[in-house]
Amino acid sequence: MIDVQRLRVLRTVAEHGSFNRAAAALRLTPSAVSQHIAALERSLGAQVVARSTRGVTLTPAGQIMVGAAESVAAELEYARQQVDRLGSGRTRLTIATFTSGGRLLLPQALARLATAHPDTVVHVRESEPEDSLPMVRQGAVDLALAYHFDGPLPGRPGPNSSLKWTALMEDPLHVVLPDAHPLADRETLGITELAAEPWVLGCLKTEAYLRHYAGRAGFDPEVRGTTTDYFFARSLVAAGMGISLIPSIALTPPVAGVRTVPIEPPAPTRHIGVATIHRRNHAQVRTLIQVLQGQAAALQET
Repeated sequence: MIDVQRLRVLRTVAEHGSFNRAAAALRLTPSAVSQHIAALERSLGAQVVARSTRGVTLTPAGQIMVGAAESVAAELEYARQQVDRLGSGRTRLTIATFTSGGRLLLPQALARLATAHPDTVVHVRESEPEDSLPMVRQGAVDLALAYHFDGPLPGRPGPNSSLKWTALMEDPLHVVLPDAHPLADRETLGITELAAEPWVLGCLKTEAYLRHYAGRAGFDPEVRGTTTDYFFARSLVAAGMGISLIPSIALTPPVAGVRTVPIEPPAPTRHIGVATIHRRNHAQVRTLIQVLQGQAAALQET
């Protein structure tokens, strides 16, 4: 029999990368955490973590068990919500969303959800995908409006196999330049044409993505500023600090003094979608996804 508490300890160790930090999060001693992990390994007959001076990492068996731990946590949370519903007669729906996607897509979708399911109590949490996708797997939220760039879905720790990803739209990134910039009147721009430009970016992940594309084009971008707000980044472009790389859905509301130019293919692109758990798509989740799909399709047609 696998002890649920030991699975919880393993999941926390995987999340924090060390016994000491996991112990602090769980309010246990490092020795107690180590004993839980050792007992789990004995019950499985397999090593679940690899210990080193730099911390701990999951073994293949550990990755499997963290996935199981998240599934168990999600099922227990779902059961708790079902019991709560028996007492209140109302369904709770918790949504995690990244800022620009939530601002553009969620308000109208939530209004239509309220019309279709008036007894649903909605909670919204602002969260980036690397945090919101694990929350979906663990049952802390019912769905996440999220995005990813090239490659697999982000998230820590463990596999994403329990997630169902429903694609909504492609969100290409554009170059934003000051009105007076010599390239501002171009219809498109190649990334290599921007090698000598200073940059002001509205997201740390956008900076990493820019460096990836710039590296492929043979240059190292000069980043003079990084913010957590795309509107602020465009305001700094208008002030002449540099140029920026902004996703399409973050180009509103408009900022005076800047021009937006598409990047020539293959353009850097965010892939926006909804993450849910398999077997957890109840009526409210299905309604919200359908509305979001309709809104995303309408946006891409404009």
